[in-house]
Amino acid sequence: MRGSQINLGLHVFGYPPNEPERLAEYVATAMAYDSYAAPSIRRVIAGAVGLDYNELKKNPLETTNGFTNRELLEIFHKTAVKSLERLLKGESFEVVEEEIEKFGFKVMEKEKLEETFRKALEVAEKIIECKKEHEGFLKGLKGEYVEPGSSGTITRGKFEILPTGRNFYAVDPRTLPTKAAWQIGVETAEKLLEEYMKKHGKYPESVGQVLWSIDGYKADGEQIAQILYLIGVRPVWKGDVVAGLEIIPLEELGRPRIDVLIRISGIVRDTLPNYIYLIDEAIEKVVTLDEPSEMNYIRKHYVEHIKKLIELGKSFEEAQRFARFRVFSAPPGAYGAGVNLAVESSGWRGDEDLAKVWIQWSGYAYGKDTHGVEAHEALVLSLKEVDVINRNHMSDEHDPTNCCCYFAHHGGFKAAVDALTGKNAEVVQTDTRDISDPKIVEVKVELERVVRAKLLNERWIKEMKKHGYRGASEFSKKILHLYGWEATTKLIEDWVFDEIAQRYVLDEEMRRWFEEHNPYAMEEIARRLIEAYERGLWETSEEIIERLMEVYSEIEGILEESLGEGEVQGGTIEIYTAQDDENWSENMREVERIWSLVKND
Repeated sequence: MRGSQINLGLHVFGYPPNEPERLAEYVATAMAYDSYAAPSIRRVIAGAVGLDYNELKKNPLETTNGFTNRELLEIFHKTAVKSLERLLKGESFEVVEEEIEKFGFKVMEKEKLEETFRKALEVAEKIIECKKEHEGFLKGLKGEYVEPGSSGTITRGKFEILPTGRNFYAVDPRTLPTKAAWQIGVETAEKLLEEYMKKHGKYPESVGQVLWSIDGYKADGEQIAQILYLIGVRPVWKGDVVAGLEIIPLEELGRPRIDVLIRISGIVRDTLPNYIYLIDEAIEKVVTLDEPSEMNYIRKHYVEHIKKLIELGKSFEEAQRFARFRVFSAPPGAYGAGVNLAVESSGWRGDEDLAKVWIQWSGYAYGKDTHGVEAHEALVLSLKEVDVINRNHMSDEHDPTNCCCYFAHHGGFKAAVDALTGKNAEVVQTDTRDISDPKIVEVKVELERVVRAKLLNERWIKEMKKHGYRGASEFSKKILHLYGWEATTKLIEDWVFDEIAQRYVLDEEMRRWFEEHNPYAMEEIARRLIEAYERGLWETSEEIIERLMEVYSEIEGILEESLGEGEVQGGTIEIYTAQDDENWSENMREVERIWSLVKND
């Protein structure tokens, strides 16, 4: 929780934070973690007073100078904020030393300290220039030249993206993964296997991966690096360009080669084809290795899948090709995983319905010589092998409740594995926000972090309410996506929905605010809570449900009064599935056939 970075309200186009207090907080937070470009501002302060930053993080409860190390890290952040605030008001660099000495420390290394705070001031000045966003936008509309600029994540030290308002470009995909990202990928792969081994006493045979373009554009390929290392191959670079792959010998790897099943986004498919080619090449190399099946899970599954695909009607040549498929997505030209559409329209009855939607949308294979080949049977066979499902998280600029795609891709992946196999597949997140301390975090823990840091955080709520209609929409969207996570994974505990009901629907002041700014958002929140209860996804007291129903009736009355009869949203929650629609049922026919053949095999 202490490491969470929380947005205060939404970005207003052309209006960057420019008050010294707000700007200082923004810059200090952006520089809070180590990045490839520069060390954390907290690390610099710790070093300036003779303390080991790594030790402070590693032993948070030990005491130094009368403070716990955890308290010291917080003090260093506050020191950075206050120092920057004073510098932005025109004071000299001596204020940094003054702020540090307030807590009883003596500055021993001034040069690095001053260099870092000068850099922080440069970043602040560039942020103020972001008011040029309007100018760049209008130039674009006029067909005029818009100055180019790089893209990336400010919290990962990519300050060259500032000022915004320019025509940003992404990356050179040929350089991914970078050499630095490869090191992070290796470390996180080892931690992922180590965490699984601790819980289960064995390696996972297959790791599911939700791979989005954000990995390439904002993290330099850390997740593709993790995937390649799990398989047991490594990039060969010529200069900074990835020229190919080489096999890591088992003696050096020290463990089995782990199989992978990758669900890429449509944007990866369209803009990072090299990701697809690298994974395809890796699988092609590894399935031909003469290694024991217990040390090469990829080859083991490849051989097994050939037999099963032949049983399902494929020729031997087709079976060989399909058994190698490991990268799947929506068909060419389509985007998403479909599960969000089913959840948001109440178009599902049970877990199998959501699982089949995910499979139907995701059943198109991609590779060097394959572009969107319908391969639902290959996908289903690989799903049966998956033990744990991962997605990388590199910045708190976004979170798993920001967009429906998170629960649709990641949660839907789990729903498919569990419904197909009867497993309770683990869902985890590789947290690389701080590259000096990457972690493997359970998605349940991550969702509760987001709930506490944002949805139940009074400061976050207060800032979001300043946006009126749009702020109310953010509340509604996040709560809907939380419901989506519960529908697909069953990871949201009852207390979360209890707290949300009390804070957003049953609180009279909040209801009046919604009524004034966006009654539709309030109706959506209340209706989703009722649906969660009626579906058995949320167990709560009769008193809360009775009050919720009463409030919902009031909301309906408000909407009827303001909109008129016949134009009112919601009310009855109608549940339907593919069986209730002829076209939908026809689209699902192939998935139903494969499901019935493979599920109990």
